[in-house]
Amino acid sequence: MAAFHAVDAKQVSEVVTWAAAEEQPLEIVGGGSKRGVGRPLQVEHVLEVSALSGIGEYEPAELVLTAAAATPLTEIEAALDANHQMFACEPADWRTLLGTESRTPTLGGALSCNLAGPRRIRAGAARDHFLGFQSVNGRGEIYKAGGKVVKNVTGYDLCKLIAGAYGTLGVLTEVTIRVTPKPETARTILLLGLDDETAVRAMAEGLNSPHEVSGAAHLPPTVARRSQVSAIARAGDAVTALRIEGPEPSTAYRGQALIEMIRSYGATECLDGSDTERLWREVRDAVLVAEPRQSHVWRISVTPSRGPAIAADIAARASAECYYDWGGGLIWVAVAGSPDAGASAVRTAIATHGGGHGTLLRAAESVRAAVPVFEPLPGSLAALCARVKESFDPRRVLNPGRMYAGV
Repeated sequence: MAAFHAVDAKQVSEVVTWAAAEEQPLEIVGGGSKRGVGRPLQVEHVLEVSALSGIGEYEPAELVLTAAAATPLTEIEAALDANHQMFACEPADWRTLLGTESRTPTLGGALSCNLAGPRRIRAGAARDHFLGFQSVNGRGEIYKAGGKVVKNVTGYDLCKLIAGAYGTLGVLTEVTIRVTPKPETARTILLLGLDDETAVRAMAEGLNSPHEVSGAAHLPPTVARRSQVSAIARAGDAVTALRIEGPEPSTAYRGQALIEMIRSYGATECLDGSDTERLWREVRDAVLVAEPRQSHVWRISVTPSRGPAIAADIAARASAECYYDWGGGLIWVAVAGSPDAGASAVRTAIATHGGGHGTLLRAAESVRAAVPVFEPLPGSLAALCARVKESFDPRRVLNPGRMYAGV
């Protein structure tokens, strides 16, 4: 396998132009922390873009940051933290889950995968903070889209298209994001011992309250016991968590008001400071289902009220355990001992209970080559995706087949 190393957009363009002319597909690699997500690529050439790194422009007063696409997220977070700001979508770090601890999560990778952590229910996903970019398409052409201000109108919102395309439509070289003020404090209200259906109702009540809940997750007993937060691990039972953020007087008042509102569901506890940060990092990064390593891990997006039924259906068809984020709208499922990685159980459960989207996030290459990794598309949508791919990458040289065969 040959590797090309590009240090700027011009070199990226030269490599892609050659690949298109020679019809030689490329695997695009930045930090490489999510390289194992998606279908395995059958390519002979790798385009390494990790050298495209560094913050170009950062205007804290304007809440806008521009950086080279392969800038490590740790560098972005450090710069923002120094100005009491944050990348509000709270992108996940899946290195522990995927076994890529030696690799580096990047800003471009977070945007390409459209990542979002627990705060998605209030702040949105990465695409909602993606203002503009420079990219190289499959013809080797360098182009720009969007802008470097929060309010701009520039025609088609290509940021929404590129986010979540997993590098199949272009090689990002520079990106601009919107940032937000960082909350002064955070605390988490815990409800103990709820079953899944009751927990989803409690989370919905909290999210629909005026108390501005920014995270809502439910950990069944077996998952909760893996937490490194002592108050959760020692509870020995299911834990439902609701996060509140803001100035200290506000979080104290809203936290107490939320406790009073949900007290009828059962016993409550409160986490402050470092325990709150640790818990939501565990939820965000899916480390609670990282072990055993041989399990297949699914990330399923559903209507929250249908989540418990889907999880129960999967558990009835396969050896599985799960936990919930996004108020029940995101289910992390670990399946053990299934020849198809639990695909038939997951897809059947989703179809039976009203639909949703299931992504096989962790499995061996041989499994990911045989099983649809992303939710299968209906014919009309598959045809639309193929036409979009044709427009951006007519020679199919950019991460071909990473999401769907032939795209």
